[in-house]
Order: sequence, then structure tokens, then C-alpha cells
Amino acid sequence: MDHLDRLESQSIYILREAYHHFKSLCMLWSIGKDSTVMLWLARKAFFGHVPFPLVHIDTSFKIPKMIAYRDKLAHEWGLTMVVGQNTQALGEGMNHTKGRLICCGALKTEALRNTLSGAWPRWRMNAEGRYEEDTNREPYTGVIVGARADEEGSRSKERYFSPRDKNNDWDVADQPPELWTQFKTDFAPGTHIRVHPLLDWTEVNLWQYIEREQIPIIDLYYDQGSGRRYRSLGCEPCTASIVSTSRTTDEVIAELLTIKTPERAGRAQDQEDPHAMEKLRREGYM
Repeated sequence: MDHLDRLESQSIYILREAYHHFKSLCMLWSIGKDSTVMLWLARKAFFGHVPFPLVHIDTSFKIPKMIAYRDKLAHEWGLTMVVGQNTQALGEGMNHTKGRLICCGALKTEALRNTLSGAWPRWRMNAEGRYEEDTNREPYTGVIVGARADEEGSRSKERYFSPRDKNNDWDVADQPPELWTQFKTDFAPGTHIRVHPLLDWTEVNLWQYIEREQIPIIDLYYDQGSGRRYRSLGCEPCTASIVSTSRTTDEVIAELLTIKTPERAGRAQDQEDPHAMEKLRREGYM
């Protein structure tokens, strides 16, 4: 086995363990490269079928191409697609001009917590590819997330099976040890679990795997002729593209082996507050 084979095998094992131990399980799909690789691994783990719903938190500020890609792939692959949104905050005019951390808190963290708990309405894609209100409001108590330890500081403090309290709050200092691939999957009632199958992957590993598997990721990651591309995807007002002429996966890999800038350098919320992601994650964000 080469390094990618070992990473793939470990991730598939984590996914199967999660499905075996946690009954009310979902997977977060941000439409980015990490969660799309994770979706590909889930299809491999369960022989082409994803046995749990995919949840997307729609801030209404995503790049329109991302939403079109989400719905197209979900329909083609027969995924159970569920969408949550903080409609109240949006109706009151919430946006990044209120402060990016405030906006992320409302449109991402609060929306995620209430979507997972079933406290707010959520929408499910039907067989015709249209969304209708989901009649099943059962809480999701286990959530699979595409976090990588190398992407951002707070993610390196995670575990493969990371407990939160009943409100999704994360106590960074209270994480179970995971030694010699021995994982704690037995938690007290009311514990909310985040599962991280990609924790040991790097950005280059992801792209090497995308190339090997020919995963159909969104083309915003490639230069379309403008001399720019996205390295990380988020809300359109808060995510900048980078200068790059990489039009293929191989070219992206070659570029990543030489550049020194951080992966999230184009994320405005990180520039506004260097601890923004950890603050959001402590309160329940993905």
C-alpha cells in the first residue's frame, strides 16, 4: 500500500465505525474539495450508496456555481440532500458588513446547531431534484465533517471521534486520547459526536487523491482563463481567489509543492480575527 492507500483505508474504517456506532448520523457537505473527497470515500465505504443524509448549511452568500454543483451531483448520485438556513437572521438583514465573526456566528454556527437539532425547519431534495420541507425533524447526534489537522490551527486539536455537549459546544481540553488507532466510540447519553475521517490528510494528499480517483470536484478550483482560481471556498463576499494559472489537477499539485502561503489566506474572517475559527468551532461550527 502507498501513502494514499493507507489514508483511504483509515478514512473508510472511520466512516464504517461511525455508521456502526452512531444511529442518527449525517455528513456535512460544504461543496468544497475536502467534503467532496469525503463524500467520495463514503460512496466507496458503502459500495456506491451513502446510507446517511448529507447536510449543507446555506448562508445564501455562496457562489451560485457552488449551489448548482451541489444540486446536480446530489441528484445524479442519488444522495439524501438536506439544507438548513437561518432564515430569520437573513430576513433581518444579516450579512458580512455586520462583522464577519457575527455573520458567521448567525448564518453558520447558529444555523448548523439548529439544523442538526431539528429545532428549525430544514429542506430535503425530492426525487425530481426540488427541495421541500423535511418532515423528519429527528436530531442528528453524530456528524461526519471534512476537517483536516493541517488546514487551520483549531482543527489540529480535534480527534477522529470528537465529543461535544448536548448544545454542540466543544471543550478543547476534554478530548479522549486516540492511541494506536484505538478510538473511543462509547459516550454518555446526550453527547454530540463529530467524526473526522480526513484528519491526517494534507492539502496535497487531497489533490493527489482527486487526481488518482478522478473525482469530479467543482471547477472553481481551476483557472478558467482569468489567471486566478480558488484555493479554498466559502461565502462569496468573504473568499478571495488567488493568482494562479493552474488548469488541471496535476498543475495544482505542482503549484502547492512550491508556494508557502496558507491555504485559508483568502478567507476574510481569518484576517479579521486570527482566532475566529476556534471561537466558532467552540460554539458548534463545523
